Amino acid sequence: MKIAVLPGDGIGVEIVAEAVKVMQVLDLHFELEHALVGGAAYEAHGHPLPESTLKLAKDADAVLFGAVGDWKYDTLDRPLRPEQAILGLRKNLGLFANFRPAICYEELVGASSLKPALIAGLDILIIRELTGDIYFGQPRGRRIAVDGHFPGSEEAFDTMRYSRPEIERIAHVAFQAAQKRSKRVTSVDKANVLETFQFWKDVVTEVSQQYPDVALDHMYVDNAAMQLVKAPKKFDVVVTGNMFGDILSDEAAMLTGSIGMLPSASLNAQQQGLYEPSHGSAPDIAGKGIANPLATILSVAMMLRYSLHQPLAANRIESAVKQVLASGLRTTDIYADGNTRVSTRQMGDAVVAALTKTTITKG
Repeated sequence: MKIAVLPGDGIGVEIVAEAVKVMQVLDLHFELEHALVGGAAYEAHGHPLPESTLKLAKDADAVLFGAVGDWKYDTLDRPLRPEQAILGLRKNLGLFANFRPAICYEELVGASSLKPALIAGLDILIIRELTGDIYFGQPRGRRIAVDGHFPGSEEAFDTMRYSRPEIERIAHVAFQAAQKRSKRVTSVDKANVLETFQFWKDVVTEVSQQYPDVALDHMYVDNAAMQLVKAPKKFDVVVTGNMFGDILSDEAAMLTGSIGMLPSASLNAQQQGLYEPSHGSAPDIAGKGIANPLATILSVAMMLRYSLHQPLAANRIESAVKQVLASGLRTTDIYADGNTRVSTRQMGDAVVAALTKTTITKG
């Protein structure tokens, strides 16, 4: 099992180190190869996604990704900014389906800003289309010339677009996921205003006819944002476009107590995947040893389940994380009175300790 390990920038280096530590105690053979990406790659190679890194990712069975970005790169031309690395990986690997589970662990009910009754037992799967929409629309922007000159005022714009095949394939992913869960899909759009999402709604409805066992409802994105904090357990599988999915999945993260708890998987048609925490590089806390590595560790569990076909190993990791949380250990982002505050490294060590005592059998 060949894994491309791309820690990236900021806290990415710290959290990926803990995830790798967890992988190394599993009774599995991994071929791990590290490479630079994001700002670190720009500093070394002049580009956030060097050809060598892209080739490594393409040749791997899966990619373990940390995070990219730092404020010091904000003045670079957009194609050279660290964030372009993750967009380039998604495009070049064909990673069109992003799975972002939002699960509220029993031990973290008190860490959420919502009332316990609203989020206890929460288990939502947000499926975000990842290679279309406004993030990849052309043109991405244009300066407006006046009399042959570019004055201080500018106009910038991005084109929102989706093709029928793009919507159909993400809809199939959502309905198939729902068949393994509670057989409910909520498609989120803005069909009342945007022609792109009227088209989305129509195509998703057509695809739903192939899944008569799955109930489908449609919801405008503004209402979905409100319902996520008003009645989050009414959702099961949520499917939506690239931009709406980006926003709603971060909102859902806070239902669980911290975005530091949210793993994600981005898959292509061959089940090759990129696995990363849903949070960013957090340069303000980088190097302080306080970042939560659990989202990255749980992303490894998703990697084992979706790309590497090792569901029992995935179960072991998830069980170990639950044991650690039950013991009261908390990084700063999920800490509350009565818990034991631990560092990034100590949280990783605790998962390793629990993992080495955990066995999951079939049945």
